Amino acid sequence: MLLPRRSSIGVKTGSVQIGGGAPIVVQSMTNTDTADIEATAQQIAALNRAGSEIVRITVDREEAAAAVPYIRERVAELGNDVPIVGDFHYNGHMLLSRYPDCAEALAKYRINPGNVGFKEKKDRNFSMMIDQALAFDKPVRIGVNWGSLDQSLLTELMDQNAKSAAPIDARQVMHEAVVQSGVLSAVRARELGLGPDKIIISAKCSEVQDLIAVYRLLAQRCDYALHLGLTEAGMGSKGIVASTAALSVLLQEGIGDTIRISLTPEPGGERTREVIVAQEILQTMGLRSFAPMVIACPGCGRTTSTVFQELAQDIQTYVRERTIDWRRDYPGFETLQLAVMGCIVNGPGESKHADVGISLPGTGELPTAPVYVDGKKVATLRGADIAQQFKSIVETYVKERWGSA
Repeated sequence: MLLPRRSSIGVKTGSVQIGGGAPIVVQSMTNTDTADIEATAQQIAALNRAGSEIVRITVDREEAAAAVPYIRERVAELGNDVPIVGDFHYNGHMLLSRYPDCAEALAKYRINPGNVGFKEKKDRNFSMMIDQALAFDKPVRIGVNWGSLDQSLLTELMDQNAKSAAPIDARQVMHEAVVQSGVLSAVRARELGLGPDKIIISAKCSEVQDLIAVYRLLAQRCDYALHLGLTEAGMGSKGIVASTAALSVLLQEGIGDTIRISLTPEPGGERTREVIVAQEILQTMGLRSFAPMVIACPGCGRTTSTVFQELAQDIQTYVRERTIDWRRDYPGFETLQLAVMGCIVNGPGESKHADVGISLPGTGELPTAPVYVDGKKVATLRGADIAQQFKSIVETYVKERWGSA
C-alpha cells in the first residue's frame, strides 16, 4: 500500500503548490544559454507544453541575470504561465543583489550550500540570498549535491568518525554529510526569518542506492517538502532505468513531493524527453494521470508482422499530439487506457480490460482486428487504414465520455 505524502508543509512556487497534500509536481531544467532570451523562452514554453509544471534556468553571470525578466515576459507572450526557478552557484548572492528585477521575476531560488561560499564568506553569502528571498517573498530550494558537497562539513564528520569507538563506513559518513548540509542550511534559513512554507530540500546523488539511503535519512529528520532526482542519471535507457529504480522506491515509501529526471539528451534529442519520463513514472505507479496510457504487447513468434508495432507507435504519437486539445476540451481524459495487441492469445483479454482496445491478427490468423470498448466488442476492422479507423473510434469515445465535463 502506498504511504501518504510525507511532507505536510505546502510550499507555493508561483501558481504551483509543492507538498502539503498537493499532487507530486514534475519539474525540468533548460540547457540553453540563459542570456539568449528567445532560445531560453522557447525551451521553457516547450517544456511546459510537454507537462513540466516548474522550469529551472541557470543564472550564472550578469548577462543571464539581466535577461531573466525579459525571459519571463517572453514566456508569457508565448501563452505560458509556468513558474521559473533560478539556479545559483558561487555568485548568486551578488547577482540577486545587483539585479532586483531578476530576483523579483523568478518564482523560486535554488541555493547549493556546497558552493554558496567558503569559510567566513559562506554564512554571509547564504544570508544575502535568504535576505533577497525574504524581500521578494520567494521560496528557496536548498539543493545539496554530493558532487559539490560542503567539504568543511564532510572533513569534520570524517574526523569525528575516525575518532569514534565504533566508526562507520566512509560512504555512510558521506550520506550523513549530505543530509546535514541540507538540514543545517534549512535551520540557518529559519533563523534568518524564512518560514518552513518557503523551504524545499533536495539531496541529489548519482548512484541509486546512495540516493535512496540519503532521502530515507532526510525524511526521518525533517518535514520539509522534498524534491527528488537522481543527478547525472545519464543518457538513454541507462538514465531512464536508473532514475526509475531510485525514485520509484522512494515514492512508494511516501517520500518526495516533486521530481525531476536528469537525462542527458541524445544528439539531436528533445529536452522534453525528461518530462515525459517523469510523467510516465508517476502515472505507471498510479500517483498521477497526465495522458492516456497505451498498453502494447512485446511481440513474439506469433507476431512476426510489424503491423501491431507500427500501430502502437502511431497511436502513442497520436495520443501525445491530441493531449493539449483534449486537456482543454475534455477534463478527465488523462485516465483513458488504450490497448494495442498483436495476436489472439492475450489480445482480446487485454483489449477488454482497457477502455478501448484492438487485437490485431497474429501469424496465421484471419486478417481482421476486433475492437473492444468498455469490455464489449463493438467493431471488427479490416483493410489498410485500420489505424485511422481505430483513431476515429478513440475520438468518439473521448468526446462521448468526457465531453459533458
